[in-house]
Amino acid sequence: MRKILSLSLALLMAAATNAQEAQDSLGYERDITLAEAIALARVQSVDAAVALNELKTAYWEYRTFRANLLPEINFTGTLPNYNKSYSSYQNSDGSYTFVRNNTLGLSGQISIDQNIWLTGGKLSLTSSLDYSSQLGHNKFHQFMSVPIGLELTQPIFGVNTLKWDRRIEPVRYAEAKASFITATEEVTMTTITYFFNLLLAKENLATARQNKENADRLYEVAKAKRKMGQISENDLLQLKLNALQGKADVTEAESNLNAQMFQLRAFLGVSEQENLNPILPEAVPNVDIRYDDVLSKALERNSFAQNIRRRQLEADYQVATAKGNMRSINLFASIGFTGQNRDLRSSYRNLLNNQIVQIGFTIPLLDWGKRRGQVKVAQSNRELELSRIKQEQMNFNQNIFLLVANFNNQAQQLGIAEEADKIAEKRYNTSVETFMIGRISTLDLNDARDSKDEARQQHISELYYYWYYFYQIRSLTLWDFERDAELEADFEAVVRQ
Repeated sequence: MRKILSLSLALLMAAATNAQEAQDSLGYERDITLAEAIALARVQSVDAAVALNELKTAYWEYRTFRANLLPEINFTGTLPNYNKSYSSYQNSDGSYTFVRNNTLGLSGQISIDQNIWLTGGKLSLTSSLDYSSQLGHNKFHQFMSVPIGLELTQPIFGVNTLKWDRRIEPVRYAEAKASFITATEEVTMTTITYFFNLLLAKENLATARQNKENADRLYEVAKAKRKMGQISENDLLQLKLNALQGKADVTEAESNLNAQMFQLRAFLGVSEQENLNPILPEAVPNVDIRYDDVLSKALERNSFAQNIRRRQLEADYQVATAKGNMRSINLFASIGFTGQNRDLRSSYRNLLNNQIVQIGFTIPLLDWGKRRGQVKVAQSNRELELSRIKQEQMNFNQNIFLLVANFNNQAQQLGIAEEADKIAEKRYNTSVETFMIGRISTLDLNDARDSKDEARQQHISELYYYWYYFYQIRSLTLWDFERDAELEADFEAVVRQ
């Protein structure tokens, strides 16, 4: 008896294991709500990863700009500079001869450099040491030190790039941050599209299967009625065609469901073993959105506003650069102390003044109007850019007006579609029962079926547009109208993911 029980238990366990393996090979079904799909897309989708990488690029560009305003400590050197070669040498009588070089040189300099954004120049505090050694028969070496030196490099009349960067780069980074939040909302909009495509495919398959089942049942009833002479041969053939069409509709709906399933799974980054079962959202946000409110928030928070400001500044910068190129004057000044000796310590004693002042300039005397033409081109480009910006602002305002009007109208359309869906379903069920007792024709039955299918599709379509418009407004305003709060992100934490 124990052997029989043990054998039976082993067989049951093997059967359970085989059943589990078969289920794993076929995949498993997973219910997913719209909110869950959105949460997955914002973390796992390729679009979200692209938006994150773009933000990281903008973040490090801004960090680089900020670092450019801070002092730097640099070390430059030549370790070593060995030279064993011949070079020409001019004698006092004008003749040339070749002399043998056999030297070793070492040099190093530590500097603290600070860019001056107010003037566009650079101030450096330096300390350097040079060592030179003559090799061969006449050996000797010498040190030259500059214990401390102060250098100033200053362009005059040229464009101050640092000053313009202080105006442009913060705007560029603010634009990138707003674009990241907008991109996140656009990921949500794409998710909504794929989610409702799958939901509609699922409903179409359920409808096709139900229609096929009803068509098969009605055809069987019709065959019995035909034998009793209660319906015509034409009605019987029509019902047979309905049954065949129902089978074809099921096959097509299954293929469409698989395609939409693959698209949503690929976008969300989930396993192909998961069969997603989208759940129809029952509730929608009950909000009243006004055009003036949406427009003011969009102009204040959307990346488009920052984009306009950046482009205006960049156009002004190009004009300033063209004007600065009309003449070039550069000032270099250096003051400090220097010493030299064959002994390292002694080279830092008995220091002498070390002063250098250089002013270099380039002023065109005759360039045939080239530089003035470059200024005119930059000014024309600025006017062209301002005209484009004005047109884009008009289009932006118009699109927001239409979007708000569509959203506010969509709530009413959704209510109508939901009520029509219930009525069409009820009418179809009544038509089936009425046909069973022979009081309506197949044409009326088909009309009720088609109306039911169209009403269901329209209901889901109107629900999709409601959610899509809602998140489109969020993406433009960067504002959550459900919570009446701005959409924010911890950008420092985001870029470190």
